[in-house]
Amino acid sequence: MTRQRHATGNPPAGFTLVELLITLAVLALLATVAAPLAQVTYQRAKERELRLALREIRTAIDAYKTASDQGRIRKDAGASGYPASLERLVEGEEDQADPKKRKMFFLRRVPRDPMSDDTDRDAVSSWALRSYASEAADPRAGEDVYDVHSRSTVQGLNGVAYTQW
Repeated sequence: MTRQRHATGNPPAGFTLVELLITLAVLALLATVAAPLAQVTYQRAKERELRLALREIRTAIDAYKTASDQGRIRKDAGASGYPASLERLVEGEEDQADPKKRKMFFLRRVPRDPMSDDTDRDAVSSWALRSYASEAADPRAGEDVYDVHSRSTVQGLNGVAYTQW
């Protein structure tokens, strides 16, 4: 079958309806493949942020405990040696071993829980806390901060809820 020609002898310009439909079908197929991939990539990036924030806070808590055990931070009798709050890691503690009693700082700032959707909470209250006196199976806040975890109950890509990371 031959195409109709204009009076000038050239074929008509533009696409046929079939060509447009095929193009749209290919674009729709690509979009259905790309959307879930983009969502997984976004979630993976948030999980990476969570891992880094947890590592940063937990390292600071451990450094505080080490300094307390070494006698560099004043601690009350019977106290666990862990910080009373996450703010203490930022505010710092007086170094008992330093003749000038300069402060020791453990964090520049408390990172926000990247899995927290509650924008009304500040960075410190975005985390769920576990005290030294609470059980691992039932973490609860208390007089000190032994560990932190996300408040989000959503499961990660690895199948483990963020609260258990």
